[in-house]
Amino acid sequence: MTIGSQIAWDDTVLPFQLDRSDIRGRVVRLDGVLDQVLSKHDYPPQIEALVAESALLTALIGQTIKLRWKLSLQIRGNGAVKLIATDYYGPTDDGQPARIRAYASFEADQLTDAPAFEQLGEGYFAILIDQGEGTVPYQGITPISGGSLSKCAETYFAQSEQLPTRFELSFGRSQVPGAAESWRAGGVMLQHMPKASPSVGEASGEGGLLTHADILNGDEGENWMRANYLLDTVEDLELIGPSLAPTDLLVRLFHEEGPRVFESQPLRFGCSCSEDKVRAALEPYPAEEIAEMMTADGTVTADCQFCGAHYDLDPATLGRRGDDA
Repeated sequence: MTIGSQIAWDDTVLPFQLDRSDIRGRVVRLDGVLDQVLSKHDYPPQIEALVAESALLTALIGQTIKLRWKLSLQIRGNGAVKLIATDYYGPTDDGQPARIRAYASFEADQLTDAPAFEQLGEGYFAILIDQGEGTVPYQGITPISGGSLSKCAETYFAQSEQLPTRFELSFGRSQVPGAAESWRAGGVMLQHMPKASPSVGEASGEGGLLTHADILNGDEGENWMRANYLLDTVEDLELIGPSLAPTDLLVRLFHEEGPRVFESQPLRFGCSCSEDKVRAALEPYPAEEIAEMMTADGTVTADCQFCGAHYDLDPATLGRRGDDA
């Protein structure tokens, strides 16, 4: 793959369909976006891994939904890691990029040498969809289980949507000749097309949760298993590139399944924070509570956990004042 085509596929999601079965999917490449997400913080390796996996999942899931505003992933645990939060903002116009941001909250002194997923402990994996003003946000929750965030997402779709879903992800620091080391990440999502009236059997998964085997049978089950066997052959370097274009990857994996691709979606790092939003958040507070928030130099400060933006505000302009107090 040439440098030009590599750049063309960096930070994109490519939708596809396997025409010989009722399976759709996405191929994601996160390069500069993931670099920007992780460079905003000095995370330990375990936290970097969880944030990278969450960002990949968010990019893949967000692109499958006709989104007018925002999709969020929230993973909350009672271990060293308290929260992994990601947001996917749908494109505002055709041809415009979607935006992603992510951050983690954790207790550094509680981290261990155990795998990254085990730092979460018990808790839940949630997907929240907000279609904007005038709509009621949707939230779906599943327990943390399965040994990875990808498995949590697969369980969520089987349990909440009755849609068999598979994720195969890879990420890490990479360096090509003549370039600085940077983060590269990639993944594939497979998902069975929605059935008009799925016949769901008894749950056979961990903790009594549904799996694909509880939803699909007959030819549908065979098609699903075959596509998964093919995806099992993918290698990490094929997922993250930079030497293999996503279209070539699909041909390599699924050429007998009739892969058909659609227009790719560009992705960018993007944060929705602003001074106006900080002011709006502080508007309900009376003057005496605003005064308690003041720093030693007499200002009120706020920092965005996602992008690291810092705001210094005059307390006299904040909260409820005058007749509104």
